Amino acid sequence: MFTVTERAALRRSLVDRARADPDVIAAAVLGSGASGEEDDWSDIDLALCLRPDADQDRVVQRWTDVIFAEHGAVHRLDVAAAGALYRVFLLESSLQLDLSFWPAAEFRPHGPTFRLLFGEALPPAEKTEVDPARTIGLAWLYGLHVRSALARDRTWQAVIMLDHLRDQVLQLACLRHGLNPHQGRGVDLLPAEVLTAVATARAGSVETAELTRSAAALLELLARETAAQDRVLAGVLEPVLRQLGEVS
Repeated sequence: MFTVTERAALRRSLVDRARADPDVIAAAVLGSGASGEEDDWSDIDLALCLRPDADQDRVVQRWTDVIFAEHGAVHRLDVAAAGALYRVFLLESSLQLDLSFWPAAEFRPHGPTFRLLFGEALPPAEKTEVDPARTIGLAWLYGLHVRSALARDRTWQAVIMLDHLRDQVLQLACLRHGLNPHQGRGVDLLPAEVLTAVATARAGSVETAELTRSAAALLELLARETAAQDRVLAGVLEPVLRQLGEVS
């Protein structure tokens, strides 16, 4: 397990390397490291802005080689978002290291957790809101798959679809209460009655009867959250959601 001291030392080393890299013209800390909310479990999230004529593939590979050779990386994952390539490393110490590589034309704050270390950044991007209608749509889609999985005796598929359905319900609850809906960040701040209702709706086993009960309970919560967002849509969906909960 990594220590806070080791994490801080690694981040300083990476920032020093970025300052010395001729292909990097700016850098910023993202996430909890930028907001002052780091704890013992926080990762390192460092954004690197590349000069306009830099060969991104070569720069990314050069940094990747360093992370594996000098800092104990054991695996990596690539995620594309907001015009940048996020290369996420898992280190042998279990520390997560996120290095994002940004074209100069895209390097800007995309949220409140952005602390410029050197160089320049463009003005902040417009805030991207979660679309409640899309979240509701994903929720009933997962509800459909729960029903068909149970009808086909595909127990574990039903379990997975129920988990996805629950996640959408929680995201809608976060939106209703003005909390961060992304990646469960605001869930623990939801009112106790909301969390208790979701916990009660969660299946206690993988038996068909229990999964059926869970589906009905979660779909009822989905109907409530939908009504909080759009009463007209809730009126249209409620009879169908009730059908989905009546798995035979």
